[in-house]
Amino acid sequence: MGAPYDPRRPESLGRSAPLFAALPGDIEVSFEFFPPKSEAMAQTLRDSVATLQPLGPRFVSVTYGAGGTTRERTHAEVVRINNEVGIPAAAHLTCVQATREEVDAVARDYWANGIRHIVALRGDAPPGTGGYAPHPGGYANAAELVAGLRRIADFEISVGAYPEVHPDSADEVADLDNLKRKFDAGATRAITQFFFDPDCFFAFRDKAAAAAITGEIVPGIMPVLSFAAVQRMSGLCGTAIPEWMEGLFDGLEARPSARQLVSASIAADLAGRLYAGGVRQFHFYTLNRAELSYAICHMLGLRPKAA
Repeated sequence: MGAPYDPRRPESLGRSAPLFAALPGDIEVSFEFFPPKSEAMAQTLRDSVATLQPLGPRFVSVTYGAGGTTRERTHAEVVRINNEVGIPAAAHLTCVQATREEVDAVARDYWANGIRHIVALRGDAPPGTGGYAPHPGGYANAAELVAGLRRIADFEISVGAYPEVHPDSADEVADLDNLKRKFDAGATRAITQFFFDPDCFFAFRDKAAAAAITGEIVPGIMPVLSFAAVQRMSGLCGTAIPEWMEGLFDGLEARPSARQLVSASIAADLAGRLYAGGVRQFHFYTLNRAELSYAICHMLGLRPKAA
């Protein structure tokens, strides 16, 4: 007989058992949504939040478009989720196309409305502008933004991290230096860009530790709803797509239900392997499709909390 099963090490079950068998659910999760552009999309967002609420997320965050194109909707949804639904909600803030005074005013307004968590990002340039350029009177980067938020109030602050190096970084060393500056400025945690190779995350985590980065680094998991869409997004953020992935989605363009099953399986396998490597905090890019993220959390052993 082999060694006994250890629920903290799913691989101890052996090759004949499912990767997710008997996981204890000792994880913490958070979810990201994008703001609605119509009333129908607003209802989808509210339904998604309601579906995931029983899992007791640490927080949920709401994004906005490049240049703050959906900032008002973001503000309204963040405040509603935080104050009416009762889930700790985080608002995204970027440095794009705004002065320091304008960004500070938005942050103070969030604080006045009960929002205590900000996802502070440099942000991407609006399409057609030729790349990111700091606003002449604005915060130049995320580290400056974090420091500015710390001067305003005692926010919880999440920042971004790139296991496969930010496209605008000169190299891996420069990228890690930038992440360390964000933590040194007062960031609470870093949430990674999505990725598909668990070893990529583990290597990044080790390199961050070697660079004296001690803050929490949470892997960002994104279920693939459309292979064409993930190709576009990966090209923008530098995420490598495994060679096998295209074949799995081939022929499913007109079969959304089958595509979702494949997507959930891929993301759940990734999350399970991260769990086997010691990860206990996960951030899900839901794309406002709650059932996929719910299924993955369920396979990781997470169950609804008591009311």
